[in-house]
Amino acid sequence: MPVAELLPAFPDAWRAATRHPFLMAVRDGTVDPAQFDTWLTQDALFVADLLRFQARLLGRAPRAAQAVLAAGCVALVDELAWFEEQAAHRGLDLHTAPLPATAAYGELLERLDRADVPTALIALWTIERTYLDAWSAALPGAPAYREFVEHWTVPGFAGYVTGLEAAADAAGGDGAGVFAEVVAAEIAFWDTAVEAGR
Repeated sequence: MPVAELLPAFPDAWRAATRHPFLMAVRDGTVDPAQFDTWLTQDALFVADLLRFQARLLGRAPRAAQAVLAAGCVALVDELAWFEEQAAHRGLDLHTAPLPATAAYGELLERLDRADVPTALIALWTIERTYLDAWSAALPGAPAYREFVEHWTVPGFAGYVTGLEAAADAAGGDGAGVFAEVVAAEIAFWDTAVEAGR
Protein backbone atom coordinates (compact mmCIF):
# COMPACT_ATOMS: atom_id res chain seq x y z
CA MET A 1 0.00 0.00 0.00
CA PRO A 2 1.39 3.46 -0.86
CA VAL A 3 2.25 5.29 2.35
CA ALA A 4 0.08 8.27 1.44
CA GLU A 5 -2.95 5.99 1.84
CA LEU A 6 -2.19 5.82 5.55
CA LEU A 7 -3.38 9.41 6.05
CA PRO A 8 -7.07 8.79 5.28
CA ALA A 9 -6.88 5.48 7.15
CA PHE A 10 -6.31 7.38 10.45
CA PRO A 11 -8.32 10.60 9.94
CA ASP A 12 -8.87 11.55 13.59
CA ALA A 13 -5.28 10.97 14.68
CA TRP A 14 -3.94 12.74 11.60
CA ARG A 15 -6.11 15.77 12.25
CA ALA A 16 -5.06 15.84 15.90
CA ALA A 17 -1.40 15.77 14.88
CA THR A 18 -1.59 18.35 12.11
CA ARG A 19 -4.29 20.72 13.40
CA HIS A 20 -3.27 20.75 17.04
CA PRO A 21 -4.37 23.74 19.16
CA PHE A 22 -0.70 24.71 19.58
CA LEU A 23 -0.36 25.11 15.82
CA MET A 24 -3.59 27.06 15.53
CA ALA A 25 -2.38 29.36 18.30
CA VAL A 26 0.87 29.96 16.39
CA ARG A 27 -1.23 30.77 13.34
CA ASP A 28 -3.48 33.26 15.10
CA GLY A 29 -0.92 34.68 17.52
CA THR A 30 -2.50 33.48 20.76
CA VAL A 31 0.27 31.04 21.68
CA ASP A 32 2.01 31.94 24.92
CA PRO A 33 5.68 32.77 24.21
CA ALA A 34 6.69 30.39 27.03
CA GLN A 35 4.80 27.57 25.30
CA PHE A 36 6.49 28.30 22.01
CA ASP A 37 9.93 28.50 23.62
CA THR A 38 9.32 25.22 25.44
CA TRP A 39 8.39 23.59 22.17
CA LEU A 40 11.42 25.10 20.39
CA THR A 41 13.95 23.82 22.92
CA GLN A 42 12.37 20.37 22.99
CA ASP A 43 12.26 20.20 19.21
CA ALA A 44 15.98 20.94 19.07
CA LEU A 45 16.56 17.92 21.31
CA PHE A 46 14.32 15.81 19.08
CA VAL A 47 16.13 16.91 15.91
CA ALA A 48 19.45 15.80 17.44
CA ASP A 49 17.90 12.38 18.13
CA LEU A 50 16.44 12.29 14.62
CA LEU A 51 19.81 13.02 13.06
CA ARG A 52 21.39 10.09 14.89
CA PHE A 53 18.55 7.79 13.81
CA GLN A 54 18.65 8.95 10.21
CA ALA A 55 22.43 8.66 9.92
CA ARG A 56 22.24 5.05 11.09
CA LEU A 57 19.35 4.36 8.72
CA LEU A 58 21.41 5.73 5.84
CA GLY A 59 24.05 3.10 6.51
CA ARG A 60 21.61 0.22 6.12
CA ALA A 61 19.18 1.61 3.54
CA PRO A 62 18.82 0.38 -0.04
CA ARG A 63 21.00 2.16 -2.56
CA ALA A 64 17.96 3.90 -4.10
CA ALA A 65 17.10 5.56 -0.77
CA GLN A 66 20.58 6.75 0.12
CA ALA A 67 20.55 10.07 -1.72
CA VAL A 68 17.39 11.38 -0.06
CA LEU A 69 18.52 10.13 3.36
CA ALA A 70 21.95 11.71 2.98
CA ALA A 71 20.42 15.01 1.93
CA GLY A 72 18.14 14.82 4.94
CA CYS A 73 21.10 14.29 7.27
CA VAL A 74 22.81 17.38 5.89
CA ALA A 75 19.60 19.36 6.30
CA LEU A 76 19.30 18.23 9.93
CA VAL A 77 22.85 19.38 10.65
CA ASP A 78 21.91 22.78 9.21
CA GLU A 79 18.67 22.72 11.20
CA LEU A 80 20.56 22.24 14.46
CA ALA A 81 22.72 25.27 13.63
CA TRP A 82 19.55 27.25 12.93
CA PHE A 83 18.11 26.17 16.28
CA GLU A 84 21.28 27.41 17.97
CA GLU A 85 20.89 30.80 16.28
CA GLN A 86 17.24 31.05 17.31
CA ALA A 87 18.02 30.02 20.87
CA ALA A 88 20.73 32.66 21.16
CA HIS A 89 18.34 35.28 19.81
CA ARG A 90 15.55 34.25 22.20
CA GLY A 91 17.80 33.64 25.22
CA LEU A 92 17.03 29.92 25.43
CA ASP A 93 19.15 27.07 26.77
CA LEU A 94 19.21 24.14 24.36
CA HIS A 95 20.99 21.97 26.94
CA THR A 96 17.78 21.55 28.90
CA ALA A 97 16.51 18.15 29.98
CA PRO A 98 14.08 16.39 27.67
CA LEU A 99 10.47 16.43 28.81
CA PRO A 100 8.68 13.07 28.98
CA ALA A 101 7.22 13.23 25.46
CA THR A 102 10.61 14.17 24.02
CA ALA A 103 12.32 11.32 25.85
CA ALA A 104 9.61 8.89 24.73
CA TYR A 105 10.03 10.01 21.12
CA GLY A 106 13.78 9.45 21.42
CA GLU A 107 13.12 5.95 22.74
CA LEU A 108 10.84 5.30 19.77
CA LEU A 109 13.66 6.27 17.41
CA GLU A 110 16.00 3.92 19.25
CA ARG A 111 13.50 1.09 18.79
CA LEU A 112 13.23 1.93 15.12
CA ASP A 113 16.98 1.41 14.84
CA ARG A 114 16.21 -2.26 15.39
CA ALA A 115 13.25 -2.34 13.00
CA ASP A 116 13.50 -3.54 9.44
CA VAL A 117 14.42 -0.88 6.88
CA PRO A 118 10.95 -0.56 5.29
CA THR A 119 9.41 0.11 8.70
CA ALA A 120 12.10 2.67 9.55
CA LEU A 121 11.60 4.45 6.22
CA ILE A 122 7.84 4.61 6.73
CA ALA A 123 8.40 6.03 10.21
CA LEU A 124 10.78 8.70 8.91
CA TRP A 125 8.36 9.69 6.16
CA THR A 126 5.56 9.88 8.74
CA ILE A 127 7.65 12.15 10.98
CA GLU A 128 8.46 14.56 8.20
CA ARG A 129 5.05 14.47 6.50
CA THR A 130 3.40 15.24 9.84
CA TYR A 131 5.76 18.14 10.37
CA LEU A 132 5.15 19.55 6.89
CA ASP A 133 1.38 19.28 7.09
CA ALA A 134 1.30 20.61 10.65
CA TRP A 135 3.22 23.76 9.87
CA SER A 136 1.38 24.21 6.58
CA ALA A 137 -1.82 24.35 8.65
CA ALA A 138 -0.26 27.21 10.64
CA LEU A 139 0.38 29.33 7.54
CA PRO A 140 0.92 32.21 7.30
CA GLY A 141 1.58 32.36 11.03
CA ALA A 142 1.13 35.34 13.31
CA PRO A 143 3.77 38.05 12.70
CA ALA A 144 5.80 37.05 15.77
CA TYR A 145 6.08 33.47 14.51
CA ARG A 146 5.89 33.88 10.74
CA GLU A 147 9.62 33.32 10.27
CA PHE A 148 9.33 29.92 11.92
CA VAL A 149 6.26 28.84 9.97
CA GLU A 150 7.87 29.88 6.70
CA HIS A 151 11.09 28.06 7.61
CA TRP A 152 9.24 24.75 7.95
CA THR A 153 7.07 25.10 4.84
CA VAL A 154 9.62 25.97 2.16
CA PRO A 155 9.26 24.14 -1.19
CA GLY A 156 12.56 22.34 -0.63
CA PHE A 157 11.21 20.66 2.48
CA ALA A 158 8.08 19.57 0.63
CA GLY A 159 10.31 18.09 -2.08
CA TYR A 160 12.30 16.22 0.54
CA VAL A 161 9.11 14.72 1.99
CA THR A 162 8.10 13.63 -1.51
CA GLY A 163 11.49 11.94 -1.88
CA LEU A 164 11.03 10.09 1.40
CA GLU A 165 7.59 8.96 0.26
CA ALA A 166 9.10 7.46 -2.90
CA ALA A 167 11.78 5.70 -0.87
CA ALA A 168 9.25 4.30 1.59
CA ASP A 169 6.95 3.14 -1.20
CA ALA A 170 9.81 1.45 -3.02
CA ALA A 171 10.89 -0.38 0.14
CA GLY A 172 7.40 -1.76 0.74
CA GLY A 173 6.28 -3.04 4.08
CA ASP A 174 3.20 -2.75 6.26
CA GLY A 175 3.29 0.68 7.81
CA ALA A 176 -0.02 1.01 9.64
CA GLY A 177 1.37 0.17 13.06
CA VAL A 178 4.40 2.43 12.94
CA PHE A 179 2.39 5.22 11.31
CA ALA A 180 -0.06 5.20 14.20
CA GLU A 181 2.76 5.11 16.75
CA VAL A 182 4.60 8.06 15.21
CA VAL A 183 1.43 10.14 14.89
CA ALA A 184 0.63 9.49 18.55
CA ALA A 185 4.15 10.62 19.47
CA GLU A 186 3.64 13.82 17.48
CA ILE A 187 0.39 14.59 19.29
CA ALA A 188 2.05 14.00 22.66
CA PHE A 189 4.89 16.30 21.64
CA TRP A 190 2.54 19.19 20.82
CA ASP A 191 0.61 18.52 24.04
CA THR A 192 3.77 18.70 26.12
CA ALA A 193 4.67 22.15 24.80
CA VAL A 194 1.26 23.48 25.76
CA GLU A 195 1.21 21.87 29.20
CA ALA A 196 4.82 22.66 30.16
CA GLY A 197 4.56 26.26 29.04
CA ARG A 198 1.59 27.01 31.29
